[in-house]
Amino acid sequence: MIRLSKSVIGKEEVSAVTNVLKKGFLGMGEEVQQFEQLLSDRFCRPVICVNTGTAALQLALQGCGIGVGDEVLVQSLTYLASFQAISASGASPIACEVNTENLTIDLGDAQKRLTKQTKAIMPVHYSGNPGDLDAIYSFAKKNNLRVIEDAAHAFGSLYKNKQIGSFGDICCFSFDGIKNITSGEGGAIITNDQSVIDRVKDLRLLSVSKDSDNRYKNQRSWDFDVVEQGWRYHMSNIMAAIGIEQLKKFNSFQEKRKVLSSLYKQFLSGVSGIELLHIDYTEITPHIFVIKVKSGRRDLLKIGLENCGIQTGMHYKPNHLLKYYSSNSLPLTEKLYNEILTLPLHPDLMESDIAFICEKIKNIL
Repeated sequence: MIRLSKSVIGKEEVSAVTNVLKKGFLGMGEEVQQFEQLLSDRFCRPVICVNTGTAALQLALQGCGIGVGDEVLVQSLTYLASFQAISASGASPIACEVNTENLTIDLGDAQKRLTKQTKAIMPVHYSGNPGDLDAIYSFAKKNNLRVIEDAAHAFGSLYKNKQIGSFGDICCFSFDGIKNITSGEGGAIITNDQSVIDRVKDLRLLSVSKDSDNRYKNQRSWDFDVVEQGWRYHMSNIMAAIGIEQLKKFNSFQEKRKVLSSLYKQFLSGVSGIELLHIDYTEITPHIFVIKVKSGRRDLLKIGLENCGIQTGMHYKPNHLLKYYSSNSLPLTEKLYNEILTLPLHPDLMESDIAFICEKIKNIL
């Protein structure tokens, strides 16, 4: 079976985790501070690490003061985590359509859904592509909105030669097992807004005031105060140790993802019945490779590939179709959901695997 996605780790990560186990301090401590510093050096901005990308989005919203009664614009075609993070903050996710070319948020549709309660927009960098960030930030400025970028797919991607995460309002990454780098699980919040950074530092540790400073020293706070609802969302030293080693390997991971995606693009361009997303792999570091299968043949192709030992996926079921987030129909998103198919992409794949997959696609169609 050619796997759709997988964690890519080696003896270095095993050794790093073993060292943490031997030290005996498994929770949040020195390794987390080191990982945060490495990320901060990379993006030239403050970074706070947490236990998941979902937690990063939720705490970013809470750090901005967004909560009960507020609304956040977000595309429906995204993983459930984006919506769950918004509703967990007490706010309401407002489902929007996507652009057909790259499956990022449609600002024209978002404009129609603005209300007095709209406080933020959450652009999802689908497959690593941020879309038109200039337009998104212009839209946000015009409507006095915070921007919380869901960059779970986009670690390593560029926008006009600038790293995603190195600019903008607030950027949130995911480091779960199959992302562009992993810490097993994990996430990060990146912003120049010091008030958000200070608040999130406490929120991730049950809102225990200034507890991060003690944890970095492998110590605990005993005499403390709490002023608001917090969460047990901190990153552990075990997770950070994996992340530190993954950062060292990222350049090779990045190059492999770009090469494999470019091969897909080369082999599948012009194939009848398939449309490719408009993504420039000189700037984008792709997390997934998605095609659109036309004429109602997506499921036929999915079954055919799986019969050939090739795993596929569908990223994602639109959130407005879920009972908990049910809302008005989004015809374009619903049409796209029946066309999209995700092909295998991870650094352990070989170029010959891509050629084999593409050959099978052509044969099946």
